[in-house]
Amino acid sequence: MEWISVSGDRLAGESGRTVVLAGVGLGGWMNMENFITGYPATESLQRAALRRVLGQDGYERFFRRFLTDFFDADDARHLASLGLNSVRVPFNYRHFEDDDRPFVLKEEGFAWLDRVIGLCADAGLYTILDLHAVPGRQNQHWHSDNPTHWAEFWNQRHYQDRVVHLWEAIADRYRDRPEVAGYNPVNEPADSSGAVIGPFYERLEQAIRAVDDRHVLFLDGNRYSTDFSIFGDPFPNTVYTAHDYALPGIAAGSSYPGVTRGEHFDRSVVEQTFLRRTEFMRRTGTPVWIGEFGPVYDGDPERDRSRLRLLRDQLEIYREHGASWSLWTYKDIGLQGLVYARPDSAYVRRIAPVLEKKKRLGADSWGGSDEHVRHLLEPIEELFDKEFPHFDPFPWGRKPWIQTLVRNIMFAEPLVGDFARCFEGVTPDEAEELAGCFAFAACERRGPLNDVLREHMSGD
Repeated sequence: MEWISVSGDRLAGESGRTVVLAGVGLGGWMNMENFITGYPATESLQRAALRRVLGQDGYERFFRRFLTDFFDADDARHLASLGLNSVRVPFNYRHFEDDDRPFVLKEEGFAWLDRVIGLCADAGLYTILDLHAVPGRQNQHWHSDNPTHWAEFWNQRHYQDRVVHLWEAIADRYRDRPEVAGYNPVNEPADSSGAVIGPFYERLEQAIRAVDDRHVLFLDGNRYSTDFSIFGDPFPNTVYTAHDYALPGIAAGSSYPGVTRGEHFDRSVVEQTFLRRTEFMRRTGTPVWIGEFGPVYDGDPERDRSRLRLLRDQLEIYREHGASWSLWTYKDIGLQGLVYARPDSAYVRRIAPVLEKKKRLGADSWGGSDEHVRHLLEPIEELFDKEFPHFDPFPWGRKPWIQTLVRNIMFAEPLVGDFARCFEGVTPDEAEELAGCFAFAACERRGPLNDVLREHMSGD
């Protein structure tokens, strides 16, 4: 595979041909997320609960099988069959380092990366390596494996030192691998001060370049990859990464084209949002890569059709502006993935009581709804409106802050115990079989979504 590098406002191969990266994020694999595989709260809480109930042998066999089957050769070949050419690979630092042994790197984490890079390369797919969860947590939400609403990474030099050390090791290991398109060093950073992230990026860029000056860097903006005011002159061979979730694709009760949360959305509005989020890249003449975007699908036929129309519009907008993209996410249990574990699979049936309870309590942020707990949230919101009218917490303000604390932490954390009880009495052999429910052959494909991608990539 050709080396990829930045050439003005585009990515190019060694031959000089323009390369548009078009692919998916491999969410839920080396960085797990609650809506993707069905547990509540955070990956670390889930893992501790499963270790307790399955025992060490059952725990290890479950996750070894999970990591093997969640993405294998059949998955890579399927993505290539759609015409895609890349996979963004999110990973949690815990695969590489333990908190009680900082700076001591674990070979098994690199072995899993080696495997996915090889599988993708065999299918003609580039990989982008994405550190999705860092020590101390780089943002305030579950997807950085954060059990709180504080991002301590920005307050502790120790955490920052560990990330620099890890990326020096990653860069050294893959410095001669052109099938790796580049490095996405920190997913969706959220430095509330805005004062730490700029100097940290400068330090990180220098550390990586001292080891590897060839791979492209993909740098996310602050505030969950939406704020690029921290950047001055672009770094060499660097892409600045925007995330472009469109509200009608993720908000409950939305329609497209139509009104969502009192605002009208159509293609022109979606394009203006894209242009606003990518203003820095276009102003500096650097390539555009949308590192994450994509609707969720709640099973309502009309709404799901409208969200596929939104996806088509976004893909057309990206094509018209020469933007690369990575759709979130490849595989899950049915909310967003191109491929999903069957509803009648042994795994999904086993956790069904927790899925119902999570839905009723709105415990998941992504794809969850407060519909059934409004009677609890409204008095709190009214109290804050009255008593703290000027309170505007980072990153999204008062109401989302309350939702995070009540639904996604206070309700979600005790639900981890419910999740663990679903696995009581499961033997190590059975645990391994449950993880196998995520194998490609055992899963369903979301036909209309796959068709949209295939048609887009074929130019139809």
